[in-house]
Amino acid sequence: MNISKRSFIFGSMATTVLVALWEIDVTKAAVKIGNSPDDKKLLVKMIREVYPHDRFPDGPYERTADDVINKGNTDDKKVMFSKGIEDLKKAKYVNLNFEKATKHLKKIEKTDFFQHVRGTSTVTLYNDKEVWKLLGYEGYSFDKGGYINRGFNDLDWLPNPRIEEHPDLAAFLSESPKRFAEIKKMIANELN
Repeated sequence: MNISKRSFIFGSMATTVLVALWEIDVTKAAVKIGNSPDDKKLLVKMIREVYPHDRFPDGPYERTADDVINKGNTDDKKVMFSKGIEDLKKAKYVNLNFEKATKHLKKIEKTDFFQHVRGTSTVTLYNDKEVWKLLGYEGYSFDKGGYINRGFNDLDWLPNPRIEEHPDLAAFLSESPKRFAEIKKMIANELN
């Protein structure tokens, strides 16, 4: 039997590919729902409209969408997550203006998909250190001694409190107990 060099190399490569494919475990092949650029853009738009902040760049919203995608791809949430994304695509959600998008979100707010996105986003978005800086939050305080000596009594954003009593209150409190009883009786009569 004559085998040419070309046939031998071709046969060897075909055998190698066949053996490699034979060893692939299809149950371990992960297909991530929502991981396409279009799906991620859809989720970023949804998160931005549920939590609108003009000052926030896209980065925190994109990281939040990544977390929504990761948590939506668990075995118990995959079907719900897939259906939710497909429903947004059918509604052409990515093309809706803010008002129409808000109306659509209002319609789906009771769904498991919306609750998943809202719940995950609440924690992830506001736990992002870039968002902390934008909101003026200095971060955890326990490692710096707590808030008692670091702004707990810093109330410069409130008006100064009134120290003296209101004159009407002082006059009312100085009245005799008999006058107080009369006022109480008048109030009770008005209620009946």
